[in-house]
Amino acid sequence: MSHEKLRPQFLFDEEKIKQLKQIAPECFGDGKINFETLKQNLGEWTQDEDGETEHFGLFWPGKKDARRMAAIPPEGTLVPVYGEGLKADGTPDSDGENDSKNIFIEGENLEVLKILQKSYAGKIKMIYIDPPYNTGNDFIYDDDFTEPLQEYLRRTGQVDEEGKALTTNKRADGRFHSKWLSMMYPRLRLARNLLHDDGVLFVSIDENEIHNLKTLLIEVFGDENFITSIIWQKVYAPKNTARHFSEDHDYIVVIAKNAESWMPGLLPRTVEQDALYKNPDNDPRGPWMSDNLTARNYYGDGQYEITGPTGNTFTPGKGRYWRQSYENFKKLDEDNRVWWGKEGNNMPRMKRFLSEVSDGRVPQTLWTYKDVGHTQEAKKELLKYVTFENTENVLNSVKPTRLIDRLIQIGSKNESDIILDFFGGSCPTAQSVLKRNIIENSNRKFIVVQFPEKLPIEEKEVKTISDLGQSRIRKYSSENLNADADVGFKKLKLSSSNYKKWSNYSGPSVTALEENLDLFNQEPLRKGWTKEALLTEIILIEGFVLSSTIKKQEQYTKNEVKKVSDEYCQHTLLVCLDKKIAPETIESLELSGNDIFICLDNAISNVDKLRLSDKGLIKTI
Repeated sequence: MSHEKLRPQFLFDEEKIKQLKQIAPECFGDGKINFETLKQNLGEWTQDEDGETEHFGLFWPGKKDARRMAAIPPEGTLVPVYGEGLKADGTPDSDGENDSKNIFIEGENLEVLKILQKSYAGKIKMIYIDPPYNTGNDFIYDDDFTEPLQEYLRRTGQVDEEGKALTTNKRADGRFHSKWLSMMYPRLRLARNLLHDDGVLFVSIDENEIHNLKTLLIEVFGDENFITSIIWQKVYAPKNTARHFSEDHDYIVVIAKNAESWMPGLLPRTVEQDALYKNPDNDPRGPWMSDNLTARNYYGDGQYEITGPTGNTFTPGKGRYWRQSYENFKKLDEDNRVWWGKEGNNMPRMKRFLSEVSDGRVPQTLWTYKDVGHTQEAKKELLKYVTFENTENVLNSVKPTRLIDRLIQIGSKNESDIILDFFGGSCPTAQSVLKRNIIENSNRKFIVVQFPEKLPIEEKEVKTISDLGQSRIRKYSSENLNADADVGFKKLKLSSSNYKKWSNYSGPSVTALEENLDLFNQEPLRKGWTKEALLTEIILIEGFVLSSTIKKQEQYTKNEVKKVSDEYCQHTLLVCLDKKIAPETIESLELSGNDIFICLDNAISNVDKLRLSDKGLIKTI
């Protein structure tokens, strides 16, 4: 087969470039896009950007930087944190076969979204996010457009330099809306890549940014994929202290990856809906309700006169038409599907039987707190699972699980879907997924991402919002450990890559440059790397999901070899990160099909690399 070097080099736009190469290969030269040729191919679809050009769109100071930010490849990786998850939380020595498939990631979500691009592209069925509302006081991600990972490491104390404080965004700032848009834009672009073709994104927002958010989502996803805006009644009583109006609602904006492919799940029918069905004529087919047989839409065969059981005659009325042709009407009447009233002299109506209606109801856009909860309910729910010494630490923006559960019912019809929330907060999304799995005995999986933002007042048990979310999941899961569903989670956190970062040499000595390059190639890994952390990075580089099964292969007695597999990949990885690979291991190693063997480059000789490449594909670090 072949031998390759394994390097973290995935760019989030790589798939788009591949698609463009297939459509227009003549537009590429020396691996780069020839924009002049591309413009000629596009013809009238191109538009010159000059000072006179005007077109509709959303523009703000900093948009170019925000667009560029989405395209900068990640520098970090995710490392497993053992002992802080729950229920089959893997350890370095476990085979990983029974580990929980739910994932909690502590880290800055922009960098995390970039890291997830290869492993989860097109795999996420539903995304729900509750981003900062930009009220002027809530947390704003102050993205550093040059070193996003280093800025995160400084803030979280993972590097020596003192971390700077997280910022708020004041209305007095001339770029109040611009800062928020620059924060959201790259995250939404990356999120779109992760969605399945029939996936959907739900975004909670209030009046401050609803107009900008809708326009931004339409730009990223396309106008044709906008679905609707849901109005959620978030409070049960008016605020008499409000200066102008008491704001009783928030919005949830709904947009699909592909509106042609996406269909909402039906909600359960209500008792009130079923109560409308009666059976006054004791029809053996059961309860029914009557429906109008006329309509305003013109129908050529819908203009005729009907004679009822008592001799009364009926026409649709001026400007209206029968929905059925006369022949179809007669068939309905003969099948006792026409209701003429108790005395038989009413305008005819069609009988619709409860047994024949849909099992669910189409979602509506007005959601009351009686149906999906309110903010006070959400706070009480949080306090049930997290104990605060200082009530000021209770998040004001937390959402009730009844609200998110309804979104799951609409957005996740398949019981094995992956649901992502990259503004995890106190993790109501994670709890809602676990709760829905218990109710349905289903197997949905969550991925939540949360920055370790410090709470306003330090607590003994929970010091950051990330701690808060984990504590909530852990306690809820502990109460339901006997459930058949997976109620555990694995924890990972954002950290520096195990690979050395190349630093450009600007000196005059060619010899020094060559020596620097040789050292980089001979030892590409940072000092202090661990097998567990490097294995996770390999999994992500190779496009395997974080919930992959990792099982130690006992047949190899001289080395530690682990097999990585997941439900989305047809091939597997065999990984050995020992510093020396024994001849017995090389001799007995079996590769089939597209399976890949990965090891350290200096762990085997060049002769052994050739022997292994005859067996299959190998990659070395």
